[in-house]
Amino acid sequence: MTSQTFLITGASDGIGAVYADRLARSGYDLILVARRADKLAALAQRLAAETGVQVETLSADLANADDLARVEQRLRDDAAITGLVNNAGIAGETILIEADPVHLTGMIDLNVLAVTRLSAAIAPRLATLGTGTIINITSVTALMPAGFTAVYPATKAFVLAFTEALQVELGEKGVRVQAVLPGITRTAIWDAERMASIPPAMVMDVDTMVDAALRGLDLGETITIPALPDMADFEAYLAARNALRPNLSRNTAAPRYAA
Repeated sequence: MTSQTFLITGASDGIGAVYADRLARSGYDLILVARRADKLAALAQRLAAETGVQVETLSADLANADDLARVEQRLRDDAAITGLVNNAGIAGETILIEADPVHLTGMIDLNVLAVTRLSAAIAPRLATLGTGTIINITSVTALMPAGFTAVYPATKAFVLAFTEALQVELGEKGVRVQAVLPGITRTAIWDAERMASIPPAMVMDVDTMVDAALRGLDLGETITIPALPDMADFEAYLAARNALRPNLSRNTAAPRYAA
């Protein structure tokens, strides 16, 4: 039987590295993707020694077209890869009127384009197999864009909508698709000064976050919000959104727009 492998992007530290640890301890072989070859190599060596699984590293900047194409090709061609964790992403933009367009373009390339193309690369093969897993790391900012900067929440809202639609398309074919929406998580994306200004009750340790996300996957959740105490609150939000559908496309304008 062909071994099962997860490819994890943004795997050198933080959320990606913890996913690598947990999946290795569950017996999956790994392909770890990130820009930092040295950090990937150290993580791969440790996980292989501690768990006995096969761990390969692939140094790539997914905001670079050639690197992205190389990872896409691997997802298409390698029959052992049955799982994908789209974790790579960046934040850090200023308000839009002060933003660096180059940084914004890189953010969209990594947070949106790479997630879309890597998912599209593996999805046909998983659908044919009738099994497999795609996990997309998004953010709670997808649900409250007005409280943050303009572009980062928009990229994460894309990933959330994309994942919901992908689950409808692939779920009936036996493929599991999950969006994970972390809140503030204790990773390198937050420097010590910024972290010190945030109430501790709002900050989740990365190990706790990933363990909850994987439990959500086991429970069959399409959308997992690790910090949300009662999923009934989110289900009410979805129900309210779905209630709009019959009236969102009609052949007449709403009365409030009448002359």
